[in-house]
Order: sequence, then C-alpha cells, then structure tokens
Amino acid sequence: QVQLLESGGGLVQAGGSLRLSCSASGRTFNYAVGWFRQAPGKERDFLAAITRTDGLTHYADSVKGRFTISRDGAKNTVYLQMDSLKPEDTAVYYCAVTTSFRAVNPSVYPYWGQGTLVTVSS
Repeated sequence: QVQLLESGGGLVQAGGSLRLSCSASGRTFNYAVGWFRQAPGKERDFLAAITRTDGLTHYADSVKGRFTISRDGAKNTVYLQMDSLKPEDTAVYYCAVTTSFRAVNPSVYPYWGQGTLVTVSS
C-alpha cells in the first residue's frame, strides 16, 4: 500500500507561482510519482512525472517550461513548482504513483492522493 498527501494549493494571481508538495509513505520504492490536474467538468490530465531512484522527468507539452517537478529523497516528497500561472491552470491537483514512468493515462496509476485545489485569479 502507498499513501500520498498533497499540500500547497491555494489562491494566486495570474503570473504568480505556487509549489505543491506530495508526501509519500508506504511501499514506494519501485514507483515513479506523477502530477495530474482536473478542472471542473474536464478529464484528469497528466502534467509531469519523476522517477524516485534517479530523478528522470517528463512533462506534458502544455506545462513544459512553466512547471518543474523535483524530489527530495530524504523526505520522500515530490514537488511541483508552478510558475507563470494562468487562470486556465485552475484545477484540483493530484499526485499519484505508477510503475510505468512514461505513462500519462491516469488508469496506470494505482494510488492517488486526495488532491489540492489551485485557483488562479485573473
């Protein structure tokens, strides 16, 4: 079992930044961690993923250059730094784990956090 807890969401003005955290516990050794978001009435979209062992990353084209995923192995925490935020970034942000690092389909991620809300005002 894996437990995930997101934090760091909130209200920010357009052009601002936020850093989300995903704290993991349980049997996480073989997993990569991904970030997703889901806006009201829309599907859950992949944003970025990182491997726990060697820090390999990949990003969705929609956030490449604005969002940065990183990890702190000692704290078993993965971060999503979000810069130049836009109103269309407003969504609930989730972290999840998978054994398929390149996967972008949410169905390949068996464990999820409860989500954290990010609201970007114009």
